[in-house]
Amino acid sequence: MNQEELKTKIHKVMENHKIGTLATVKDGKPHSRYMTFHHDDEFTFFTATSKKTHKVEEIDENPNVHILLGYEGEGYGDRYLEVEGQAKIRDDQEIRDWIWKDHMKNWLGSKDNPDFIVLEIMPESIRLMNEGEDTPETLEL
Repeated sequence: MNQEELKTKIHKVMENHKIGTLATVKDGKPHSRYMTFHHDDEFTFFTATSKKTHKVEEIDENPNVHILLGYEGEGYGDRYLEVEGQAKIRDDQEIRDWIWKDHMKNWLGSKDNPDFIVLEIMPESIRLMNEGEDTPETLEL
């Protein structure tokens, strides 16, 4: 498939799936957890968290992260993304306002919580998986 088709298919997965795993590196080993992801018009991922979490410490030490997003659990043919990238911790009010959703009150209280931060993940590569014979297909960024 050409690059524009690949980008379109990747964006479709990003639009249709918000929950995935985020893996960080701790003591040279992967550490994964489920997160809710948002994205901009390009391929940058964003997820809200508290600055008091282990993932923030791990990203401070090593910004290399991995995201799995998609897959319905129905078997072969359920497309998903494998994302390798660099994470950056953001705490500016503009990004906090943009990503805030009411359900976040359950664990962050309010968007004015001083511990509320956003992880910005800038992909270096995105692999589209389980999309027929043309995959895996990798978009290098």
